[in-house]
Amino acid sequence: MKTKREAIDYCLGLPGAYEDYPFDDGEWTVMRHRENRKSFCMIFLREGHTWLNLKCEPMEADFLRRAYDAVIPAYHMNKVHWNSVILDGSVPEEEIFRMIRMSFDLTRPPLSKASRHRENM
Repeated sequence: MKTKREAIDYCLGLPGAYEDYPFDDGEWTVMRHRENRKSFCMIFLREGHTWLNLKCEPMEADFLRRAYDAVIPAYHMNKVHWNSVILDGSVPEEEIFRMIRMSFDLTRPPLSKASRHRENM
C-alpha cells in the first residue's frame, strides 16, 4: 500500500466504515465508524508520501515506533495513543493492514449485550 486511494479502499472494506472530508482544504480523508462517527484512520499527504494516523495501545505504539522508522508519534494527534505511519514502502503491507484493523477495533462502538452474548457462544 502506497497511495491515499489504496488506504481509503482498504478502510472502506471494514464493516460500517465510511470516508469523510471534514476540513475545508479537502486534503485530509477521515475514515469513520458509521455507528458512532469516531475516526479510526486519518489519511493525508505530507512530505511526498501518504501518511496514516492510527490509534494504538500505548505499549504497542512504542513497540511499532522502535520496529519501523516509518512509524512515528502521530502528526497533530495524541502522541501516546496515536501513531503516524508513513507509506514509504518500508513497513510490510500486512503490518499496515493489521495496524488499521487494530485502530478500527479500538475505536468501534461497544457491542450490545445481545451481540456480546452471541460472540461468547
